[in-house]
Amino acid sequence: MGDRRFAKGSSSSLPDSASGRRTVFAGRLPSTPGFWRSPVRGVRFTAVLGLVLLAGLTLLFVTGLLSYAAYNPDLAPVNDKTPGKGLLGFYLFAWPTGPHWLYRLTQGLHVTVGIVLVPVLLAKLWSVIPKLFVLPPVRSAGHALERLSLLLLVGGALFEFITGLLNIQLEYVFPGSFYPLHFYGAWVFFAAFLAHTGLKLPRAVRVLRAGRLEGSAPGETDELAAPDPAVPTISRRGALAMTGGGSLLLLITSAGRSFDGPLRQIALLTPRGAAEPGQGPNGFQINKTAAAAGVTAADMGRDWRLTVSGPAGKIELSREQLLAMDQYSAALPIACVEGWSTSDQWWRGVRLRDLAALAGYPDRPPGVLVESVQHSGAFREVALRDNQVRDPRALLALQVNGETISLDHGYPARVIVPAAPGVLNTKWVARLTFGAL
Repeated sequence: MGDRRFAKGSSSSLPDSASGRRTVFAGRLPSTPGFWRSPVRGVRFTAVLGLVLLAGLTLLFVTGLLSYAAYNPDLAPVNDKTPGKGLLGFYLFAWPTGPHWLYRLTQGLHVTVGIVLVPVLLAKLWSVIPKLFVLPPVRSAGHALERLSLLLLVGGALFEFITGLLNIQLEYVFPGSFYPLHFYGAWVFFAAFLAHTGLKLPRAVRVLRAGRLEGSAPGETDELAAPDPAVPTISRRGALAMTGGGSLLLLITSAGRSFDGPLRQIALLTPRGAAEPGQGPNGFQINKTAAAAGVTAADMGRDWRLTVSGPAGKIELSREQLLAMDQYSAALPIACVEGWSTSDQWWRGVRLRDLAALAGYPDRPPGVLVESVQHSGAFREVALRDNQVRDPRALLALQVNGETISLDHGYPARVIVPAAPGVLNTKWVARLTFGAL
């Protein structure tokens, strides 16, 4: 698929005449048609990749917006990581609690499809790269708008994919917070994507209706084909198969973190290739350990108390007192923004709505502000909606899979809510304040 850098008949040694030197040098410039000689490029090859990206990127955008909605950013300032979103938050809605695997599905799709599309995106950019160097760069006002949309499209795609892939690995080398960068970047990219699709989709459909991938249809101008192609080393069908093979490999090595079974053992990319944390009832994936969060066993010792606040005043409960209350069980997964999730774990503890009744809300409890013992971090405080508090499966969990929850999983008590992102399932809970949103 590579390009040969010299036009047919050219030599790496320069002629003696100045005009000859200028001719050969010009042949080396990316703006010269002879610079791009791969026989793989063509409008049909690009059209096939474009239609795959049309479906995949649309799915990415929709699931990304759903992920943002799942954080309930319009509920309370502690949940809103993009306070200047304005009209871009027009679609936000109260995130439901059912089905309980909803966020596991939407975010698993978002991350897995994003990883799988990387070879397709790279192949698409490679297929049209000669167009980026065409001179003159602007021929008319309409052409200028097309070029601007292309610049935003390419830049936005690279930015969104790079920041997303870094987030999966918890590598925050980019300036600023991931949440606003990825959110605003997605809107810029998708606006350019819609403009580009409107300009190019009719042409792509016409090209594909011709029915052949190799060669050109009678009367058709293939502006992406090399005018002086090199000897082919792979066909266009072979290049598409190679791109699909790369996507399949990435699927196999990433999708397993969202599913149970053998694929989980070979899921090297989501997240970070980490092994499962041991065996036994607490042996399932952890996003952040207690040590990483700065929480020690001493913080969670016998002096730990849960503070519950509401109209009834402030009530402090020890773990023993919580265990003496009515206990309920729920089978719920943990699903995180990085794309990994656990299978349903069997949690047991006190219902949030029972704690709300204790705080002075016996009927239709409101939302709750949850605070962790964790001293710092973007989600040491989170707000849960009233529908989340009222759901009978929403628990202050004290046990998991028949055993006391470990310190890494939030001992002595953690929140677990159906369909909520993992960061809203607060660990090491210190305070519940009902109705303070």
